[in-house]
Amino acid sequence: MHAFDVLGDPVRRRILELLAGGEQSSGEVTTVIQQEFGISQPAVSQHLRVLRDNGFASVRAQGTRRLYTVEPGPLQEIDLWLERFRGFWSQRLDALATELARGKRERRTTETKDT
Repeated sequence: MHAFDVLGDPVRRRILELLAGGEQSSGEVTTVIQQEFGISQPAVSQHLRVLRDNGFASVRAQGTRRLYTVEPGPLQEIDLWLERFRGFWSQRLDALATELARGKRERRTTETKDT
C-alpha cells in the first residue's frame, strides 16, 4: 500500500496524531477513536494493523497490553517527497513573516509615541 493510501484515511491520520504525542495502548487509542468516529473496536484494530503492516507504527507487548508508537521512516519518505513542493509556499511564508514583523514594529512605534 502506498504511503498516501495509508494516510488518506482520516481514522489512520488521527491515530498517528494520537501516537505522535507518545506511546499509547491500543485501549487508549480505541477509546478516543470510538468517541470521535463512532467505529467498533475491531475496526480500530484493523486501522492499527494497517499502520503497523505499512511501517507507520510499531507495537510492543507489555503484559496483556499492546503499546503502539509512531515509526518515523515512512513519514520521512513523505517529507522527502513533499520537499519538491515547499518552494511553492516557502516564499509566501517568508513574506508573511516579514509582514508580521513589520506590523509588530509599527505597533511598538505607535505605542512609544502614545506614551
